[in-house]
Amino acid sequence: MRISLVTGGAGFIGSHLVEALLARGRKVIVLDDLSTGNIGNLDTVRHHPQLQVVLDSISNEDHLRHWVNQADEIYHLAAVVGVQLVLRDPARTAAINVNPIETILAELARHPRPLFLASTSEVYGKNPRTPLREDDDLLLGPTAKSRWIYACSKALDEYLALAEHAHRGIPVTIGRFFNVVGPRQIGRYGMVVPRFVEQARQGGPVIVHGDGQQIRCFAHVHDVVRGILALMECPAAVGKVFNLGSDSPITIRQLAETVINVVDPRVSIQHIPYEQAYSPGYEDIRCRIPDLTRLRQTIAHDARLGLEDIIRDVIDWQHRMLASQTAVPDAPDAG
Repeated sequence: MRISLVTGGAGFIGSHLVEALLARGRKVIVLDDLSTGNIGNLDTVRHHPQLQVVLDSISNEDHLRHWVNQADEIYHLAAVVGVQLVLRDPARTAAINVNPIETILAELARHPRPLFLASTSEVYGKNPRTPLREDDDLLLGPTAKSRWIYACSKALDEYLALAEHAHRGIPVTIGRFFNVVGPRQIGRYGMVVPRFVEQARQGGPVIVHGDGQQIRCFAHVHDVVRGILALMECPAAVGKVFNLGSDSPITIRQLAETVINVVDPRVSIQHIPYEQAYSPGYEDIRCRIPDLTRLRQTIAHDARLGLEDIIRDVIDWQHRMLASQTAVPDAPDAG
């Protein structure tokens, strides 16, 4: 039986990936310190006989080495999550995002096994190209602005992984996530769809940062997980970087309007400046759309779920969470 290690497996994307791997007959080891993940995300598979959950930090090098060497394949998803956490502690962001991949790659250099490295559309930085291709330049802002440390650290992860593939033959596949959304994602760390849904459910207003004309593409987590698994099973994907997400653009203002139409058309929208939401001088990206040509040519991948599916799934999940909290008001926080 193939053993899969998923770092960050109690997180939003990680928990959906864990479910999919178990459904395919794998034994799965989850390594997560629950700093942003939640053990409740694994409730549907908590008692699965092939699941092992290890509550530990990926910063613990000795333990990370041990678990890497128990696995036949590694899915490295653990990272600092969300704009607010990155701005609050850029030094921790760099350490968590870079040091563990060095440890993982060192172990895989001794005994090569497949590695999926989760990266981000943030690495494109301020590149104005539309749509963005995997071989486009990365254009980051000045080091004085801590908002770029996340992009810089994930780009370094990619450089290290691709270098080890080139020099030692480690079978690495890299996925750059573009606005992955769905059940279990929370708005606490700045994720826009669950935040809009929660605000609309509470009667509003829905808070839009800036003028709302920023353009993004939102992909359902189930579609993204299908893409991850297909890439890991495709020999042609090894040693390459892939955009993973949707290429259907929408402005943030239109997103807010769509959420309101689904939740409650009476809810209002309020715009606030970025300086009020984050910090003075915060830089946002006006348009970020992925070119999915390489992905589609490699694994014939297309989205099955659209934006309204995403919104309805997020609403349903938030309703279930609220109902469970109401039913058991004194339950301890699993996170």
